[in-house]
Amino acid sequence: MATISFTDVSVEAQGRTLLAPTTLSITEQRVAVVGANGSGKSTFLRLVNGLVGPTYGAVTVDGDDTIDHASKVRAQVAFTFPDPHTQILAPTVGEDLELSLRIARRRKRHDDVSSQVPAHAQTLLDQWGLGLSPHQAVASLSSGQAQLVALMSVLATGPRVVVCDEPTTRLDARWRRRVIDLLATVDQQVIFATHDLDHARSTDRVIVIDHGHVIADGSPDEALAAYDLVLSQPWPDQ
Repeated sequence: MATISFTDVSVEAQGRTLLAPTTLSITEQRVAVVGANGSGKSTFLRLVNGLVGPTYGAVTVDGDDTIDHASKVRAQVAFTFPDPHTQILAPTVGEDLELSLRIARRRKRHDDVSSQVPAHAQTLLDQWGLGLSPHQAVASLSSGQAQLVALMSVLATGPRVVVCDEPTTRLDARWRRRVIDLLATVDQQVIFATHDLDHARSTDRVIVIDHGHVIADGSPDEALAAYDLVLSQPWPDQ
């Protein structure tokens, strides 16, 4: 597993503190980040691969600063957004997967990646049992199909770490289960934000963020017990 380190990291924007000073290190294979909408979860996740830079402090992946060594970090840390259509770049499923496979082959040549890169997009589709044609238009995909295609596209590039911002938030129960099963079985280190507390309980570690502060960090039982206390608090106008 990669070692992802936050050293006195804070993020400020337009006079607001999006993430208060945070120091922690992530080495576990499955980590969930939970909190209310607007709590700072997405900011926290985007710091991991440099989509957001810290205002103060530093984030590193195996010692590489996410800003100073952005290209190296992003080759190792993939990111998926809540809406998969924002990151599927090609008009058909096969074209999008082939783009990722070309990236993987290029990295294999330059970085001596040991894993075998599939020869064709159809191999990936068969591997994950989606039952999709590589010629299928992306615009015709259901939300669940699109989310799995987006995940396959980032996994095909051969990252060590996959960061997912609310990967099941738009899905019905069937597709939610497919995505959860996929994230549970891949070899990569997976860090994801979720409102699904059952999904969070299946991880090695849970980080709870509230109003930009990490208020709990530990085993799922311990951290989610602390989150229950936050959820039990009355609304501000009560």
